[in-house]
Amino acid sequence: MDDQEIIELFRENEFKVTAQRLAICKFIISREDHPSADQIYQELKIDYPTISLGTIYKTLDLLEKLGIIQKLGFNEGSIRYDPDMELHINVVCSNCGKIYDYKAENVKKLWSDIISDLGIKPKGQRIDIYYECDDCKERN
Repeated sequence: MDDQEIIELFRENEFKVTAQRLAICKFIISREDHPSADQIYQELKIDYPTISLGTIYKTLDLLEKLGIIQKLGFNEGSIRYDPDMELHINVVCSNCGKIYDYKAENVKKLWSDIISDLGIKPKGQRIDIYYECDDCKERN
């Protein structure tokens, strides 16, 4: 999604376009590491010193409503944000919290079969697999 597409999406939905909102949106959609709001805040405050954590949260909520990102809540209470809205599996290290996406045609086929069997039209999906990453294994 480029700047103009983001601006048009905001305007179509009657949301104000600000430099900070645009920066947050560009930041999150360019990432593959599923950042938290605090990580986004820490990185953006360098270029936007007046940005607040509240602005980050409000914009992330807005982006979720617009279907640009998915909020991923975890058992320990942390929330991360995923800009990949296509069907995939989140592979999560249960120690350090590192996340990467796994995509495969067999997952899409299985998901299609499940939806067909259920006879529903899902509004979203989320599949997580927990494991211990190589970095954590080395430390332990």
